Amino acid sequence: MAQYSRLEVAAVMKETGMVPLFYHPDIELGKNVMKACYDGGARLMEFTARGDFAFEVFLALNKFAIKELPGMIMGVGSITDAAAASFYMQMGANFIVTPSLREDIAIACNRRKVLWSPGCGSLAEINRAEELGCEIIKLFPGSTYGPGFVKAIKGPQPWTSVMPTGGVSTEESNLKGWFDAGVTCVGMGSQLISKDILANKDYVALEKKVSDALALIKKIRSN
Repeated sequence: MAQYSRLEVAAVMKETGMVPLFYHPDIELGKNVMKACYDGGARLMEFTARGDFAFEVFLALNKFAIKELPGMIMGVGSITDAAAASFYMQMGANFIVTPSLREDIAIACNRRKVLWSPGCGSLAEINRAEELGCEIIKLFPGSTYGPGFVKAIKGPQPWTSVMPTGGVSTEESNLKGWFDAGVTCVGMGSQLISKDILANKDYVALEKKVSDALALIKKIRSN
């Protein structure tokens, strides 16, 4: 069962402005990555469930977060059907992220009051997701649409909350472009938790990278 309601998760997304994305089959490495992100100030983690037996890794990491990282909100991404969403919610997923808009997932998550963020790529999809109760839209792939797309949407629909994933980096110009366009938060994967950091197990560098990115987001928002 989720530890946090969808409104609580949405509030933390808005407050921190960043959701790190991560997948690796090694549980111990995953724990170290989570702790580095946590120590850097992140309070959300999207585990992208793409590998074989990914559920075993997620279960171990979520138990670790609950026990050792108070306030760390674990969710799961790359979910493509309601059965998988329900399965991960049974393991305590606090939010569900999907690559596309799936009404069956919306129904399953709404029943448990768990936040779900569907990948949308058109105004019609965004409107339908919001009609189904979505709090924060995932713009995916963000690199295809860009900040201009977000700005255009926010004109007629200032109430729409957007989280781009893909095409987001830790560079100030990139983050400034997205937040100036009006995004609520950003999802960041390999640009934050890079292959080099994982290969070298450089958790100190990861902690600093997370801390610097969050500080940059705070600075951009305050201007």
